Amino acid sequence: MLIGLAIRDVVLVDSLDLAFGAGLTVLTGETGAGKSIILDALGLALGARGEAALVRRGASQASAAAVFAPPADHPVWALLEDKGLAFDPDEDLVLRRLIAVDGRSRAFVNDQATGVAVLREVGDLLVQVHGQHQAVGLLDPRTHRGLLDDFGGLRGQADACAQAWAAWRAARERLVDLEAECARNAAEAEELGVRLTELDRLAPREGEETILASERAMFSAAERAIADIAAAREALVGDAPTARLGQAFRALGRARERALAAGVAAEASAPRLLAAAAEAVDRTMIEAGEAAAAIDAAADAFAFEPGRLEEAESRLFALRAAARKLQVAVDDLPATRIALAERLGAIETAGDALTAARLAAQSARAAYLAAAGALGLARRAAAQTLSRAVQAELGPLHLGKARFQVAVEDLPEARMGAGGADKVEFEIATLAGAPFAPLAAIASGGELARLALAIEVTVAGGEQPLMIFDEVDQGVGGAVADAVGQRLARLAAEAQVLVVTHSPQVAARAAGHWRVVKAGKGAAEHTVVEVLSPAAREEEIARMLSGERITEAARAAARALMAA
Repeated sequence: MLIGLAIRDVVLVDSLDLAFGAGLTVLTGETGAGKSIILDALGLALGARGEAALVRRGASQASAAAVFAPPADHPVWALLEDKGLAFDPDEDLVLRRLIAVDGRSRAFVNDQATGVAVLREVGDLLVQVHGQHQAVGLLDPRTHRGLLDDFGGLRGQADACAQAWAAWRAARERLVDLEAECARNAAEAEELGVRLTELDRLAPREGEETILASERAMFSAAERAIADIAAAREALVGDAPTARLGQAFRALGRARERALAAGVAAEASAPRLLAAAAEAVDRTMIEAGEAAAAIDAAADAFAFEPGRLEEAESRLFALRAAARKLQVAVDDLPATRIALAERLGAIETAGDALTAARLAAQSARAAYLAAAGALGLARRAAAQTLSRAVQAELGPLHLGKARFQVAVEDLPEARMGAGGADKVEFEIATLAGAPFAPLAAIASGGELARLALAIEVTVAGGEQPLMIFDEVDQGVGGAVADAVGQRLARLAAEAQVLVVTHSPQVAARAAGHWRVVKAGKGAAEHTVVEVLSPAAREEEIARMLSGERITEAARAAARALMAA
């Protein structure tokens, strides 16, 4: 609901603040008084095209701000969220537009700078304009399907169809992804198989690198130690040392025997020293044997198997080479082996997943086509009812020669979507025997506005935007103007309606009545909007009936119209 409009320096308006109420509000006044300026200013705030010519002479810029109070569940809030604009559903929504004298434009939503296109999107959800060769929404065939669904009470079916479409689309996307994945997997599987075979043959174990590195260090040290032991044994018990000790022992024995044979007493120093020397050599020979035994025992204690160092080094090098090839750490080889096996298994079972995805997509398609088909049948039935209902409104609105129909056509599968499998379009034939054509084929702005009124009053229901009818009574009077007024009043019972009119029959049915007049002269001339009291309304309607000279008969007729 529009609750306020603030206009500054727009053409003949210097400063104007308007408060809007519910129901039907009419703007009347002499031609040229500036009624269209009010609508132009509102359009400016709603994102309509702005030109420098709208700036009041002598002013630096023109501005228009429209204040709305949409309900908490209005779709405009979702749009603001999508556009990243801050809002509070419990507060008013303010749309503001500035046009500088050089033609530059700025747009704001709740004082947040935004683009004019965003302002227009927001405005389209809040206001519908009919007349002057425009019927915002109705001239766009994309809106007709939703209007038909609302009229026929088909929103539940339409939502179910949209859900079925979303499920089908998701199933198709899943299928496309799997098909692409399977195509990529064919080449990947061969490489994975080679890598996995290599790892299976290698059979890496967790922590094996550390163990092998320790073994290599240990075996390398043991090998060197054993070599040193062998050298020591060779030096100790080899042929030369043993032979020399034996020779020395035997030589000492012969020397002692010769000394004794020469008559030297055994107690003499020479024999005694030779005996001691022989004993020492004998002990050396015994200790050398003991040392050799200890060396042999030490060598046996190493328990070193020949070739173990080479085996450990070969295994370690193989593990590290595999890790480099796979670009992982050696310790990660066991986990990599598991991951490769799982990936290969997933690839091998992808064919099953692809088959399942194809079946799911086929099932989802069938479900969508069933939902869309049922919705299409319901739409065709509702289209006939709506066509008859709108047609019944055309005669009283001076459109009796026109024929109206709601055309429902099947869409090819490539163009189906969340909205179903139907193209819905409102069509009109303005002459007898003429083919049906889009609504835009109506040349007269007044006829277009009245046709819009006939459609709106037929489909009205639920939450409605502000509806503006400009010159809806153009070129008609008497009973037709009265019929227009009746339908505007009916429409205003469920929606906020603003009408620019020259018809007393329309003005008489208003809940709010504004008169637009010019004040001042020359450069000081400006537009003023007067909110009329009941007595002033009677006088204005009488003026509309009789012209400048208001008669008592005109006043009586005005009272009669207001009482009807």
